[in-house]
Amino acid sequence: MSNTIQAKLAAFGIYAPAKQASVDELKEVYEANRHRVYSFAFWMTDNELSAEEVSENVFLRVFGLSQAPSEEVVDQLLLAEIREMMPVGVLTLECGVATEVESIRHNVKRVHLERAVVQLPSTERMIFVMHDGEGYPHERIARTIGITEGESRHGLHQARLRIRELVAEMK
Repeated sequence: MSNTIQAKLAAFGIYAPAKQASVDELKEVYEANRHRVYSFAFWMTDNELSAEEVSENVFLRVFGLSQAPSEEVVDQLLLAEIREMMPVGVLTLECGVATEVESIRHNVKRVHLERAVVQLPSTERMIFVMHDGEGYPHERIARTIGITEGESRHGLHQARLRIRELVAEMK
């Protein structure tokens, strides 16, 4: 595993700006962000191979632009990579007012929740994963995606409603 990481980092070093970072610095940035980047990529693509490809492309971009980028820079470049595959930034869900309360708290299987999340439109899915999956505050989500905080809150609410509907249908 260590050899694989070093091989990838060596490849990333090729794209580094004039001031070369050490392999240790690149490895530190990679290790600090790789799980989160892959997780986002997987939730957005719903495919392991695509998530690996997106992750690799993100780190190529990251190391090509900065020696020690912040999490937000990594997120911006991840979003740029995802935007090349699907539209992100426009809210499309508008769930209606609930006419009855559907209880999904009992006997919900994880696979049902996972399938429901990946069925969300891309912007709402990204908001949901960033907020409920990674714990990002709405101001950071809004800044990253390029929407307002109110839109972020609305998108999260709509995503949760739609997930509830989808899971109820799967029972």
